[in-house]
This record gives sequence, C-alpha cells and structure tokens, in this order.
Amino acid sequence: QVQLVESGGGLVQPGGSLRLSCRTSGTTLDYYAIAWFRQAPGKEREWVACVSSSDNSAYYGNSVKGRFIMSRDNGNNAAYLQMNNLNAEDTAVYYCATGSRFCGAGSGLYGYWGQGTQVTVSS
Repeated sequence: QVQLVESGGGLVQPGGSLRLSCRTSGTTLDYYAIAWFRQAPGKEREWVACVSSSDNSAYYGNSVKGRFIMSRDNGNNAAYLQMNNLNAEDTAVYYCATGSRFCGAGSGLYGYWGQGTQVTVSS
C-alpha cells in the first residue's frame, strides 16, 4: 500500500519561506516521477512542480518558477519543496503525488496522493 505524507506547512508572512516535505512508504520512488500540486479554496487543483525519475530534472508551473525549488531523495523515499518569496496567492493546501513514470501537469497522471498540508501566507 503506497502512502504519502506531507509536512512542513504553516503560517508565514509575505516574502517568507517554507520547506515542505513528502515522505512515501510502500514503494520505492526511483521508478516514479513525483509532483507537488496545490488547491486554494474555490479553485481547481493546480500543478506546482515535478521531478522526473529518469534524470531528476525539475519542472515548474509558471506561477512558482524562480521562487520554488523541488528536490527528491530516493534513498529516503522523500521529496521536498523549498518555497521562497511567498505571497498571498500561494495560500493553499499542498499535495504531493506520485505513480507516474513521467512528469506532467495533469492530476490524473498520478495514482497516489497525500492528504495535503496547509500553507497560509498572511501578515
């Protein structure tokens, strides 16, 4: 049984930083791409970033490019999202997802999801 658990969310002031973690169990991450999505109240789920399984290339959505950095640690079955220069539009529940061999922005690509961690950016 594949499980993903996100952590690291919280309340941060505009301009601040947070680092999210995603730890997986029940599978080895080597084979899969791993992605972060987010969903704000009343909005659709939005793809944030993904790191491929083949060469650890990272891909980012336009709204976070240049501010967020995603990485993965296959040895520890974990992935991370370093979020910098946060603003109110980044407020959302952040989810990690895996189960696809390749990165993509469609949520339907990923068969396994965590429960999410809340990120709130507010002064």
